[in-house]
Amino acid sequence: MPIAKVEDMVKHILIAGMGNRFSGDDGVGPHIICRLEALYRFADGVELADLGTPGMDLAFELSGYDAAILVDAVSDGKSAGSVSRYRKEEILRNGAELMRLDTHSLALAESLLIADLAAQAPKDLLLIGVTGERFDFSPGLSEPVRNAVNQATCLVLAELDRLGVRYWKKDLPAPPRTWWEPPIK
Repeated sequence: MPIAKVEDMVKHILIAGMGNRFSGDDGVGPHIICRLEALYRFADGVELADLGTPGMDLAFELSGYDAAILVDAVSDGKSAGSVSRYRKEEILRNGAELMRLDTHSLALAESLLIADLAAQAPKDLLLIGVTGERFDFSPGLSEPVRNAVNQATCLVLAELDRLGVRYWKKDLPAPPRTWWEPPIK
């Protein structure tokens, strides 16, 4: 029986959006997940998920994956619409001091520690943070965050490239619109 090469093995990858789609810019994570689902097909082993606003259950959500790519709104002191990358080591080293992730700010660092202790944490983890402008109780992204969606989406795809995971663009006549977004005027 031939031995499978490492590059031929199926990798279990989680691409997850976090946030409340009804709280302004906090919905950028779910927005990008909807965009990825509509625009791309992914290799076997890739799972897309809208995790909402996880708490300590995030440790369970992250368990068992080889890698995870998380997308969320952040309040990191940068200008609205800024897109930043945070690797697992940086999140674990700096914890909640690194950035505020709104309703689930403490959950990420603590969940990674719990999953690490259980030997279930993804080896690779990337958080793509989009600096939000408003977090009020209304659907729809602010203009700076809406303008950052393409850049954040490209960073997700770049991470898949780095991990050696394949994806394919679907043929669509127009980009998708999320159901909770108000119509563009």
